[in-house]
Amino acid sequence: MERTISLLGMRVLDKGCFRKSCFVKSRTYVAIRRRVLLLSIRLSYAALALAVSASSALAESCLTASDLDDATRTALTAAALRYFDLAAKGDTASLRKSAIPSLASNFSGIEATTKDNQSALAGSKAAARPPFLLEVGGTATLPRAEFFCGVFGGNGQTRDSAVFSLNNLAPGKYGIVILDAPSPKGAFTVSLILPRQSSDWKLGGLYIQAAQSAGHDSDWFAARARDFQTKGQMHNACLYYIEARSLASPLPFMSTAATDNFYDESQKLQPVDFPAQGKTADLLLAGTAGTATYKLTALFPQVVGDDLDLIVKYQAADISNTQQTFQGNVAVMKALVARYPELKNAFAAVVARAVDPGGHDFGTLLAMKEIK
Repeated sequence: MERTISLLGMRVLDKGCFRKSCFVKSRTYVAIRRRVLLLSIRLSYAALALAVSASSALAESCLTASDLDDATRTALTAAALRYFDLAAKGDTASLRKSAIPSLASNFSGIEATTKDNQSALAGSKAAARPPFLLEVGGTATLPRAEFFCGVFGGNGQTRDSAVFSLNNLAPGKYGIVILDAPSPKGAFTVSLILPRQSSDWKLGGLYIQAAQSAGHDSDWFAARARDFQTKGQMHNACLYYIEARSLASPLPFMSTAATDNFYDESQKLQPVDFPAQGKTADLLLAGTAGTATYKLTALFPQVVGDDLDLIVKYQAADISNTQQTFQGNVAVMKALVARYPELKNAFAAVVARAVDPGGHDFGTLLAMKEIK
C-alpha cells in the first residue's frame, strides 16, 4: 500500500514512490539533470561554481560536510543517530515529540515506516555519511528549491556530489543526514531531514530504504536492464533501470552520479507507449461487447515479499462495485501481458490498481503464471 509522509509541511511520497516516479514521471529530476549536464559541458568548474552561486545566493545554497564547522557537523550527526535509535526501538512517541509541528500533526506515515522496519533495524549499529546542510534565504517559501552540493566536473556530477529538489520549502536551514544501517535482514539506509528550530535540529522527515530489492542491488538491476536491451526487450529494460535508480539513491528527491548514469542509459530506451510525464497511455482490450480502452497512468516495479512485481495503475470512473472492479483489473492485466509478453520474463506477478477521480484505488494481484 502507498503511504505519504509529511515532510517540512508538504506532502511527500515515501520511499516506495521513488519507484513510481520512474524516469517517466520525474520531470523535476529531468530538469535538474539537463541543467547540470549543460552547465558542466559549457563551463569550467570554476565558472560552474560561480553560476550556481549567483543563481542561488538569494534563495538556496548547500554546504557539504567539508564546508561545515565541527560543531554543526557533530550536532547534525548526533541528532540523526539519536532519532535512529528511537526508530530502531520503535519509540514513535518520542520521535513525534521531536518532530516539527507540521509533521507531528500528520505522523501516520512515520509511524507506519518505523513499524514496518523496526525489526530489521533493532540492534543495528548505524554509521553516518558526511551530512549536507541546505539553506533557504529570504522571507518567501520557494515553490521549488534546487540545491547543487559538492563538486561538479566536465561530465556532470562526481562521486561526492548530490542534487536535491524540494517543493514548497520555507526559509531556514535543513540538515540532511544519511545513515548506513547493516542488519541480519540486509543493508538499509536511513535518511533524516533535520530542520533547524531555535538551537535544535528537529525531525522533519524520515526515509528507510533497503539497499536491495528481491535480494539484488542497483548494479544487478542495471546489468539485467542491459541484458534485456540486448535481447530487444526495451520495456523490461526501462522498468529495470527504474529499479536500479531507485536503489541507487536513498532519497526520492536526491540525484547522484549513479542515478544520473542510469538516467543517461535509460533515455534511449524510453517506450513511447508507456504513460509518461502525466500523460496516459491507451491499452485496448477487444471483447464480445466491443473494444474497451483503458487509460494507463503509471507502470512501475515494486517488491512484494521476495518477488519483484509490476504495478499498473489506470483510470476508473467508479470503484464502489468491487466485483466489477476486480473483473476490470483482471482484464487490464491480461491485456497488458498480451501486449507486452516480454513482461513474463521479468516479473513474478502483476498488480492492477483501478483509481477513481478522487484518488481512491482498488487493487488486484495475479501471479504471472495465472495470467493467460
